[in-house]
Amino acid sequence: MSDQIQRFMFDHTNVRGEIVTLSAAYHEVLDRHAYPPAVNELLGELLAAVALLTDTVKLDGTLSIEVRGRGILSLLMAESNPGGELRAIARIAEDAVLPSEYASFRELVGEGQIVITLDPREGHRYQGIVALDQETLSGCLEAYFSQSEQLPTRLWLAANGERAGGLLLQRLPEESQNQDVDAWDRSVQLADTIKTEELLGLEQREVLHRLYHEETVRVFDPKALRFGCTCSRERMSYALHTLGQEELRDILQEQGAIDTQCHFCHTKYHYTAADIEILLDDPEAPSPTIH
Repeated sequence: MSDQIQRFMFDHTNVRGEIVTLSAAYHEVLDRHAYPPAVNELLGELLAAVALLTDTVKLDGTLSIEVRGRGILSLLMAESNPGGELRAIARIAEDAVLPSEYASFRELVGEGQIVITLDPREGHRYQGIVALDQETLSGCLEAYFSQSEQLPTRLWLAANGERAGGLLLQRLPEESQNQDVDAWDRSVQLADTIKTEELLGLEQREVLHRLYHEETVRVFDPKALRFGCTCSRERMSYALHTLGQEELRDILQEQGAIDTQCHFCHTKYHYTAADIEILLDDPEAPSPTIH
C-alpha cells in the first residue's frame, strides 16, 4: 500500500474530501525515536492530519501542527509541504510516567492548545490557535476549521504503529453549485461508519467504494507522500545565531566546539570556533574551507 493522498468530490454538490494512507513515511518517523506505543499512535494521527490539511488549504509553503500540552506530552509536532514531504516529533515531559500501552488523547496531552502555522513561500506567515478542549485530535482540528476557516469540516484519523490513515470531508460555501441539499449530512453519516481496520488496511478506492457506492464520486489522481526533513546547515546556523554572541562564546569556551543535531531526522552539525566567529559576523555565510 503506497503512501499517498487522494482528493475526491461528490458530483453536483459542494462536498469534497481527501483520504490519506501512510506506511513508509510513518515508519521513517518512528524508527528515529523510541516512543511508547500510545505516543506512536497519536503521532501517526498527527502525520495523517497534517497531510490532509496541507492539501486542503492548497498552501504553497509549509504547514505545521503543534500540539502544546501540559500532560505526558509537552509537544507533538508534524510538518508537511506541497512536495509531499512529512516529518514529525514528540517531546515527553520531564518526570512523566509513560503509559505502557493505550492512553487517550486527553491523558497524553492534558490541557493546552493546538497551533497551526501556514508559512507560504511568498506572503505573510499565519498562525491559528485552538484550545485542547475536545476529547480527540480530530475533534480539536474540526474546532479549528469551525473557528478559523468557518467551513464545516469533519476528520477521521487512525494509526496503529504500522500504518496511519485519515479521511476528511468539507462543505464548501458555494451553495449555488449544490443540487443535493442532503449531501453533507449523508456523506458524514456514511463516513461515521468507517472502521479503523478499513481505514488502515484497505486501498483508498476500496474505502471510498464501501462508504459511497451509491453516490456519484469523482476521484482524482493520488499524490505520493514521503518522509522528508527540511533541516539544513543554513537553518541550523540561523538557530544558533539567535542564541546570541555571549552564549555561543560561553559554549565554545567550555566545549571548544558546538555539536548539534536535528530533532526530526538526527542529522548532526559540527561548528568549530572559526565557524562560530564567521556565523556571528554573518549568519548566512558558508563555513570556511581548507584548500
